[in-house]
Amino acid sequence: MRAERSGLLLADRWTDYQLLDCGDGLKQERWGSYVLVRPDPQVLWPRRGQASGAPWKDWDGFYQRGDSGGGRWEFRRPLPEHWNIRYAPLDLTFKIRPTGFKHTGLFPEQAVNWEWCSQKIRQAGRPVSVLNLFGYTGAATCAAAAAGASVCHVDAAEGMVKWCRENAALSGLAAAPVRYIVDDCLKFVRRELKRGRRYEAIIMDPPTYGRGGSGELWKLEDHLWELLVECHRLLGDRPLFFLINAYTARLSPTVVMNLLTELMREAGGHVTGGEVGLPVAADGRVLPCGIYGRWEA
Repeated sequence: MRAERSGLLLADRWTDYQLLDCGDGLKQERWGSYVLVRPDPQVLWPRRGQASGAPWKDWDGFYQRGDSGGGRWEFRRPLPEHWNIRYAPLDLTFKIRPTGFKHTGLFPEQAVNWEWCSQKIRQAGRPVSVLNLFGYTGAATCAAAAAGASVCHVDAAEGMVKWCRENAALSGLAAAPVRYIVDDCLKFVRRELKRGRRYEAIIMDPPTYGRGGSGELWKLEDHLWELLVECHRLLGDRPLFFLINAYTARLSPTVVMNLLTELMREAGGHVTGGEVGLPVAADGRVLPCGIYGRWEA
């Protein structure tokens, strides 16, 4: 098996999204027609050419941190409850909504992984069944379905699974072969094993901490390998790819690559890993946004 560190992949093919600027713990982003400012723990450097703490003048929504955790949005003008943006390279459309926990329902840096999965599925030349665990609002699910795969989308949060359905419909995929499952991911995988189901590809974006639909506690360091082993048993005789995304600073790409190398050692293939990031329009810097590990046949 070959393994190589691929460095940083830059999601630079957006038109409806742009990371305008970042500094002093904040990032200023354009989501379609609206500019939002949000905290980002990776932004440790000061804003270039600005006094520290000086606010941006151009914004429609600003997420204010609370003194005891959490926070709230401040809006300069009435914004719609939600709006849509399009990822043109894959002809996908997503619903954007500023949530109470600062997110918008989409991680634009993951576009590099959507494109990779889409390409692998299209080039396979055979039916591909994809399992997307911790699927959130389903951008990867939509990308895989648009490429011709059948997809099982799993998330413990009912609201996220509903949001995935909406994104699929917006992208013209309402009739695509997608199963929408609200469940604890590990429990669901074990049930799939008992049912005898198999998948050619697996995508997962495990959180650092989480709880399943029945209150099951998830802790990345304690439970990730257990989940990976069970997922490995779900792979069919001709697996195509296995993709792991992570946002926790506790993991390096090398750790994820080592996990995949150990997991897939008998299958051969190729393991790569690295960071994903977004270009900063104001100064050409790059904001790192997470890590990935990929196994492919």
